[in-house]
Amino acid sequence: MNMSTLGGNGASVARVADATSARAGDCAQAAVSHSGAKLATKSRARLATPSPTKLAMKPITALMVRRCIAAGMAALSLTFGIGAAHADAVGDKLKATLQARLGGDATIKSVTKTPVEGLYEVNLGTDVVYSDATGNYMLIGDLVDMRAKTNLTQQRKDDLNRIDFASLPLGDAVKVVKGTGARKIAVFADPNCGYCKQFENSLKSVDNITVYTFLYPVLTPDSVVKAKSIWCSADRAKAWESWMLDRRAPTAAGTCDSAALDKNLALGQKLNVSGTPTIFLADGRRLPGAAPADQLDKILATVR
Repeated sequence: MNMSTLGGNGASVARVADATSARAGDCAQAAVSHSGAKLATKSRARLATPSPTKLAMKPITALMVRRCIAAGMAALSLTFGIGAAHADAVGDKLKATLQARLGGDATIKSVTKTPVEGLYEVNLGTDVVYSDATGNYMLIGDLVDMRAKTNLTQQRKDDLNRIDFASLPLGDAVKVVKGTGARKIAVFADPNCGYCKQFENSLKSVDNITVYTFLYPVLTPDSVVKAKSIWCSADRAKAWESWMLDRRAPTAAGTCDSAALDKNLALGQKLNVSGTPTIFLADGRRLPGAAPADQLDKILATVR
């Protein structure tokens, strides 16, 4: 490698490389000297003569071994350091190239290598796509490990979209408890969202669950009116379910303190909630869309 290509660190890297070479020479010399000393020692042993060479070799060999270990560590550090720097440089360059080509259509959070040679993961915040090292070709789809039969793309999306459930301001949500309420989910929902109403119907078949619904009025101006009326109701849970399940509109005047709704909108934006319903499990995983009751039951069983 031409050390001048490493920029300001080139001289330092070159010095480490020179020192490593010198230590390697010491190691080779130690091995030859040690082999010769062993032969001389055996010859003298036959004559029952004390071996001063053997006695002198112990401190020399120990010193050289320490030097060899130091040389090996320096070589490993140099190798991995250069490899990491090169990988970072490729990722940074690819990120800049792709961002320029995508423009304002998407914001790239990071670019990292995948297990596939020459293929890079492009993190778009809540989604993942792939690119070659030049940024000339992009792949949109799932990357599957056939040996482990694992969808690596979905795993990565789950990690990227995972939240800290314990940090949610549950006091700003409408709380509905069914059965023991042992299982917990948080839902961002709009009062006029058809899929949210479908999800509420599914929840009728799910027991032992606590549902925290963050009113997220983003669809129409009427969504804001209904959200305020529900929030200002004496029994928020009853008002919410009456509207979502029985189509009985809330009647409370929406004149109470509804600052929680503004907080919900800000929270949803922070968590990249781009549609309703968006469901969060207690372990932080995100479920986009209305999951059927049987599917939700199976998913809840995997929460640890």
